[in-house]
This record gives sequence, structure tokens and C-alpha cells, in this order.
Amino acid sequence: MASSQSGQQSSSKRVLFLGYNRDQTSLIDVLSEAGCDVDHSVDPIEEVDYDLIVSFGYRHIISQNTLNRITCPIMNLHISYLPYNRGAHPGFWSFFDDTPSGVTIHLIDDGLDTGPVIYQRKVTFDAGEVTFADAHRRLVSEIEDLFVVHLDELLTGKWRAVPQCGEGTKHYVKDLPREFAGWNSEIETEIARLREIIEGQNGNR
Repeated sequence: MASSQSGQQSSSKRVLFLGYNRDQTSLIDVLSEAGCDVDHSVDPIEEVDYDLIVSFGYRHIISQNTLNRITCPIMNLHISYLPYNRGAHPGFWSFFDDTPSGVTIHLIDDGLDTGPVIYQRKVTFDAGEVTFADAHRRLVSEIEDLFVVHLDELLTGKWRAVPQCGEGTKHYVKDLPREFAGWNSEIETEIARLREIIEGQNGNR
């Protein structure tokens, strides 16, 4: 699947950036410096007219009716190695479920992080990255780098999206264990503690 925007110059791109603002991500400035005319929004969208839409940290689901009315590519930046850990808190679940950690740029469809993959990479954490907050910062850095590395292809349409492979996993906000000690807790210790608690709860049923 190829972008319909192939052949246009990046300087002609009108981009809608959904989610994080300039204080939360460098990518809005990256797009502006590449010559794009960038608008930003955190609000729900309906019918919009852009050459490209980028979603990163966006809190709203885009309905199928809205998707049907939008003709440009809509790309989501997700901090998991899809199809693993679709949905909420992917950084937590990659550790708890022992699934691959990584980052993915994919097209948005009517599912929960189920759209075709454009680019992705696996991430191995350093010894000094011991808390969930450390891991989250690393994943954000990696997805931003992945976007920048492929910026020219993303803006000129020289990319190819492929369907996700495998069933994978998904989680909702409500799935985060209520006993979770927080994002500044140490990953190894906290995962072991939560597994022990949950195993004990299951054993008492």
C-alpha cells in the first residue's frame, strides 16, 4: 500500500499534528523545519483537509465515519512493537507480559492500533534504565528518532505499509493493576511484586 501523496515536495505539505504539543515532542518543530505548514490539535477531529495527519499521544479515537471522509494518510506513532501491546500503557505491558519492546509507525484504521505498519524497530533497554519512567523516555526518544530517520520517505510518500503479522496483545486503561506502585518504581522489582499479588489473588478464587 503506497501513499497517494508520492511525488509532492515536503515544502508543500500541510500537516495536522494530533496529540503532544511542542513542549512534549520535538517532531512538530522537525516538520516545520522540513518546510511543512503544521497545525496542532488535541481535540476530536471530524472532516479535515491536509496532506498528512500525524498522531502522537492523541487521546481520541477517530471514528470510521471520519476516517472515510479523510483522503490523506493518517499515521500513528505508537510506543510498542506491534502487534504486541496495542492500546494503553504499552511500556508496562511489554515487561509484565514479557513481550517484545519497541516502537511502530502505522496507519490508523478503525481498530485499536491495528493498522498496517509503515516502520518499526525493537528496543533493548540499557542497564541504567531501571524504572518504568526511564523506559518510557527511551521509547519516546526511539519513536521520534524513527520518524526523523524516515522523514523524507514519510513526507514524499516513498513508504510502504504492510499488514500486522500475528494476533499480538492489547490492553485498555482499566487493565493496569490497581496495585501498581507507579511509573517511578523499578521495573524488575515491581513486576515480580505484581505477579506475586495477582497469582495470590487468582489462587484464592
